[in-house]
Amino acid sequence: MNPTNLMGATKRYAELLCLNKSISSSTNFLIVRFGNVLGSSGSVIPLFMEQINQNREITITDKNIERFFMSIVEASQLVISSSKIGKSGDIFILDMGKSIKILKLAKDLIKYLGFSLSEIKIKFIGLRAGEKLYEELLIGNNVTGTEHPRIMRAEETMLPPEELEIKLHQLEKACHEFDIELIRKILSESETSYDSTNEKIVNTWSKKDNQ
Repeated sequence: MNPTNLMGATKRYAELLCLNKSISSSTNFLIVRFGNVLGSSGSVIPLFMEQINQNREITITDKNIERFFMSIVEASQLVISSSKIGKSGDIFILDMGKSIKILKLAKDLIKYLGFSLSEIKIKFIGLRAGEKLYEELLIGNNVTGTEHPRIMRAEETMLPPEELEIKLHQLEKACHEFDIELIRKILSESETSYDSTNEKIVNTWSKKDNQ
């Protein structure tokens, strides 16, 4: 997980918060990383089905884009299994198998729904700012196996609690001031592997909209 956009950076920052809570709280905190869950909220298949039903077309960012997928049942079972074998502060990565080309997924879905490829238009709209062609689930190389064949354990850098506390106050202040550039700067300096210089953001967020 090497975030290239603000959303990914906030997810990585949430991991840092959990890691620090795992050493300062009596509650056990574990992190489980995995890819896309088929049929979940925001999943690509319901989106494609909606596009087919409404416009008889599917939009894909790039013909080479790939993502990992697993079913809701698989994801649920592996998350529960992770909680059984883990200890507070563990970071687990689930074995998602091989990544799948979104273009192939779209073509298979078109056929599954009873259409021919000539009936449904596939439109390539280009990658969004910060979007990756290929999905990553790991940071660094410190990954080891566990007693479960589909669950791996990773070792990550933690922010010292005092540094995290300072950055949390800085983030809170930046959020109250609707300062997106400062938020990006703080997150890029917080062991998130996020490089804010490569991301273009159109700022539509303002105090007026949230009053």
